[in-house]
Amino acid sequence: MKNFLNKISGMRQLLSNIDLDQIAKLSQKVDLPKMVGLVSQMSDADLSKMMGLLKGGGKPKEIPPINGDFYELGKCLPKHEREIQLRVRDFMEREIKPIANDYWNRAEFPMHIIPKMAELDIAGLTYQGYGCPGHSALLEGFIAMEMARVDTSISTFFGVQSGLAMGSLYLCGSEAQKQEWLPAMQKLEKIGAFGLTEPEVGSGAAGGLTTTCKRKGDSWILNGQKKWIGNATFSDMTIIWARDLDDNQVKGFIVRKDNPGFQAEKLKDKMALRTVQNALITMTDCEVPEADRLQNANSFKDTAKVLRMTRAGVAWQAVGCARGAYELALAYTNERNQFGRPIASFQLVQDLLVTMLGDLTAMQTMVFRLSQMQDEGELLDEHASLAKVFCTLRMRSIVDHARELFGGNGILLQHDIARFVADAEAVYSYEGTKEINSLIVGRAITGHSAFV
Repeated sequence: MKNFLNKISGMRQLLSNIDLDQIAKLSQKVDLPKMVGLVSQMSDADLSKMMGLLKGGGKPKEIPPINGDFYELGKCLPKHEREIQLRVRDFMEREIKPIANDYWNRAEFPMHIIPKMAELDIAGLTYQGYGCPGHSALLEGFIAMEMARVDTSISTFFGVQSGLAMGSLYLCGSEAQKQEWLPAMQKLEKIGAFGLTEPEVGSGAAGGLTTTCKRKGDSWILNGQKKWIGNATFSDMTIIWARDLDDNQVKGFIVRKDNPGFQAEKLKDKMALRTVQNALITMTDCEVPEADRLQNANSFKDTAKVLRMTRAGVAWQAVGCARGAYELALAYTNERNQFGRPIASFQLVQDLLVTMLGDLTAMQTMVFRLSQMQDEGELLDEHASLAKVFCTLRMRSIVDHARELFGGNGILLQHDIARFVADAEAVYSYEGTKEINSLIVGRAITGHSAFV
């Protein structure tokens, strides 16, 4: 009798947790007397479990940590370099992520973060001397990835400063030029820019620069325009590449911001990398002293040395952009509920996430080996070009899938993913288009040049 009364009491508690209106609807679909009979036959333990579930007392599902580095490649770094990588990650999460959308939306650069970034001591990471830390190209790649994982604009700013501008000086400058600029640029006390692309000349820069230079005594006179020049609205100097009217060779110059005849105008209404301050540069009889000509830049082959080095970094940026998008999408699928459960539990969503992760992991292993080859002195143009082609293509696919998983929310800036989708388009195009880089690889594997 006592056991029967306990069951009756348990059933009453169970029914007290049930909406009677819902019971009325349920009675039209199931045999309620039979259900009550089944409940009456349940053990006390099973009845308690059912009551706990109805009260929401079930054990919450443990969600795995979000980690786009599925093969844990970061753990392959030496301990001291791994610590630098994680310090950069913390900086990006703490200082950049909270402000990224706001500055991107306003198309302004957060100047206040430059001194904080300088404290990381990572500018000119792979260079020897001049205050540079002399770390591996592999670590440099991971840092580019960590920055782009949060904000591709900040990664681009840093890539221009540390790679293109400092790299031009490091590879092509005289000793005096290196001593003057590199220590201050390493501390981010001086900001640099890199002027190669022109309004009418992008992919054809190797032989078609319209910006010209001509020797005049101890000076050079520069005339022409450069377009899409990152950092140039506030940089202390810009590396300008120009065609010598006398020998038709490409030469490089350090053009200071206060040089007469030099003007940098901010490009407006961009749909991508809006935080990056790109400029249209106009030089009208801009006079540059011979002392500011890059003394070891005598042809486009010297320019190409800089681009080869930085193109590997752009491939890592693509990995970072893709990883950020993947991780945002994965987190969202566990937060977004439809049909009474997280969309992460749906088969099609999981299939899409695995496709994204597979592409991302392939990208990561490719650039990992690319940077190893750079450290070993074996990196060739075609190696960097293949990584740029493949990684930017897969990046585009990943950010597209990520936005798809966000549904309509994916077009709202507040969810971050819209910024990644837009910025991916710029990364896809700069440092050599897919077509140009494909022809570089094609020439290497066939022995035939298909360039026009």
